[in-house]
Amino acid sequence: MKANRTLVAALALALAAVLRPAAGQQAPAPIFGETLEVRVVNLEVVVTDRGGLPVTGLEARDFQLLVDGAEVPIGFFTEVRGGTAIAPAAVAEEPAVPGAPALAPGEPVGTSYLVFVDEVFSVRRDLDQVLTRLREELGRLGPEDRMAIVAFDGRKLTMLTSWSASPVALDRALRDAMARPTFGLQRLGELRNLQNDQRLFRDLGSRSGAWPRTALEAHELAFAQRLQSHVQGVVFAAVGALRSFAEPPGRKVMLLLSGGWPEDAAEYAVGEPVLVGDPSAGLVRREEIYAPILATANQVGYTLYPVDVPGLVGLESDASVAEAPADVPAGTSSFREQSVHQTLRQLAGETGGRALVNAERLGALGAVAADTRSYYWLGFTPTWRGDDRDHAVELRVRREGLRVRSRSGFVDFSRGREVSLQVESGLLLGEVPGAEPLELEVGAPRASGIGRMKVPFTLTLRAEQLLLLPGGDGVPVATLELRVAALDERGGRSEVPVVPISIRGNADGSAGPWRYESALELRKLGHRLLVSVHDPATGRLFAAGREVAP
Repeated sequence: MKANRTLVAALALALAAVLRPAAGQQAPAPIFGETLEVRVVNLEVVVTDRGGLPVTGLEARDFQLLVDGAEVPIGFFTEVRGGTAIAPAAVAEEPAVPGAPALAPGEPVGTSYLVFVDEVFSVRRDLDQVLTRLREELGRLGPEDRMAIVAFDGRKLTMLTSWSASPVALDRALRDAMARPTFGLQRLGELRNLQNDQRLFRDLGSRSGAWPRTALEAHELAFAQRLQSHVQGVVFAAVGALRSFAEPPGRKVMLLLSGGWPEDAAEYAVGEPVLVGDPSAGLVRREEIYAPILATANQVGYTLYPVDVPGLVGLESDASVAEAPADVPAGTSSFREQSVHQTLRQLAGETGGRALVNAERLGALGAVAADTRSYYWLGFTPTWRGDDRDHAVELRVRREGLRVRSRSGFVDFSRGREVSLQVESGLLLGEVPGAEPLELEVGAPRASGIGRMKVPFTLTLRAEQLLLLPGGDGVPVATLELRVAALDERGGRSEVPVVPISIRGNADGSAGPWRYESALELRKLGHRLLVSVHDPATGRLFAAGREVAP
């Protein structure tokens, strides 16, 4: 939102102003010989007949795989039936590639369940019902299955348990989740206040009755901006969880316990379709809000199973909150609930999962376990370009009357974008998985204006952390990337600017320790900072985080 854009600008300006090459240094020399990792795109495919029953016994030749509309060969193929691989994995003459499941016929195939608990939108009573049923259904896990559980409170992503197959440990983690505070009543209170304002404006005749709406009133815009910020925070946290638990064995599934994420913040605020939005208001288009979690889930091979925590109770009828005004227009409540359900269906549909809404939420684990016991596991190796482009994937069955459910695309992430995502994830986790320690000193904040502060910091790179390559004039150069991310105590976060650093060594190829000093301009709030340095030549990533109090 506006505050976040301001933070991004402040970060970029501060870093650009202070982090300049030392005197006499020239622009970075290009680095050659970058190696792209060969990766496979996995597709977990559920095939059903007209009655919705699973179809087994298909072979690789029964499928047609298209990427961006062009048919591509299937690189491997395995059928998993009842949790057991029953068909050879290899169908192509190409050698095996990293990431392809190497399964022998008769080998058991487990499922890794990553449970994400949304505490930002969930009401305690509704969430407890879902968590209680999860505890009761732990017996549905198979001998090869495992589960990890994380919770997000709006600012911090907490791991309640890492991967575990122990029902006792998982039950304890779910009980811990039930003991944590939730903030859904605050979201409901914000909605009640909006409804009261809307009623007042209708009574005063302050807005036209034109339909569909082409603009938002000031109070509706403020609500939509705040709502979108909450949703983006949850999406941001879910992305961090996916990347932090990216490599478990077997089938990868994420249960998203959603307290109610709308499809479009502006339409949710108004309670009806909005024809034209105001781009200057900072509201993101609906397809952009959830793009990060869809791209990440498809990249790391997770199938999303969103769970509708409120269920039939709905977002606007919780007994612990005052009833909505009697003159709220008919259909507004159902429109908002449909918006929430549409989000869940979008997340599931584009990753090959199922949305568990209304009554289905109370049997979520059993439904997902049944859905992931029998499927086809196939995939291919695209030509990776690292250009951050989206690619559409379509899988067809060559037999009539059958339906296919699978992920619908993937993003060809660049290495730079990958590193930025790692750093963003580290903001919530307190550390960047796989990163090496970075020497970082953070000074005392000082006032820089009304509600603003400047935070000085110094980072040090030792000689052994630098790879010097020949520069244009024969003097060795290390070309690095600096990233700084910030998350405030209210959940507001910055995007991650990338600042190039060029370090010149000595003529003999040696280099001593290098120190960099800069300052960040932030709102006068508590912040979590994360500073990282990435070396594209070696792939090494150094990172350090600090808490800052105003």
